[in-house]
Amino acid sequence: MAQTKSGSVLLKQEPLARYTSWRVGGKADQLFIADSVEDLQAFLHGLPAAEPVHFIGLGSNLLVRDGGVRGTVIVMHQALSELQMDGERLYADAGVTCAKLARFSATQAKQGAEFMAGIPGTVGGALAMNAGCYGAETWDIVDQVKTIDLAGEMHIRDKAEYVATYRHVQFPKADEWFLGAWFTLKAGDVKESTLKIKQLLATRLASQPLNMPSAGSTFRNPEGTYAAKLIEECGLKGYIIGGAQVSEKHANFIVNVGNATALDIELLIKHIKEKVLAQHGIALHQEVRVIGEYA
Repeated sequence: MAQTKSGSVLLKQEPLARYTSWRVGGKADQLFIADSVEDLQAFLHGLPAAEPVHFIGLGSNLLVRDGGVRGTVIVMHQALSELQMDGERLYADAGVTCAKLARFSATQAKQGAEFMAGIPGTVGGALAMNAGCYGAETWDIVDQVKTIDLAGEMHIRDKAEYVATYRHVQFPKADEWFLGAWFTLKAGDVKESTLKIKQLLATRLASQPLNMPSAGSTFRNPEGTYAAKLIEECGLKGYIIGGAQVSEKHANFIVNVGNATALDIELLIKHIKEKVLAQHGIALHQEVRVIGEYA
């Protein structure tokens, strides 16, 4: 383990299971935990040009294969924690949790970000996949973003430079990652927004298996229907492969019921897709990002 003067840490052959909400995954060749943006810039600038790089947040929408990840994995939520009002806009670093952003916006009498309380990851992850729930999406409220590239150069980009669709964002340039974003929110009422957040969290708690390791919703909802409904109609609630199970509580969640491998989860995803396609003629598309190699 190497540590910089500022507190950043570089780990070799680091198991990634502890960095993902599914609690599975092999080792990263090296894992860099940045303590500051300046450290990150210097680190990126020093990497070989052909080095594969993966940024991860809380690992709440991520499946790391059992063979691990070649190259460098970068964890940024320790360094990227700024959350404040910037004039009339709300600014949040990529490492801020979506739930914290939602609560903060409510205290500032701003409305429109309450739905983010139901997203289990960070702002960076929400920006990258246009995360959403309860009828709203992250890019509905984005105004500008701050990014960093492989050379360590930072950029400010307008919303118009990105194409955001359902659970997908097209970037204007490859190998750029989010450092933060400015959000435009309407004037609201503190009590009203706080109550809405409480209601959303109560709904989430009642309907989702939050007490078990999962990655949230596994599949995108097809147009006009719900993935959970299709999976349940195939009789797959409770279906198990190895230590991975289709949740008894919410069929669009795959949970680790104990000692699951990434392969168990990936095989279960494949099985669900095949059953839904055969029975309903609908091809499910996964929300979950998969990285790494097979064991």
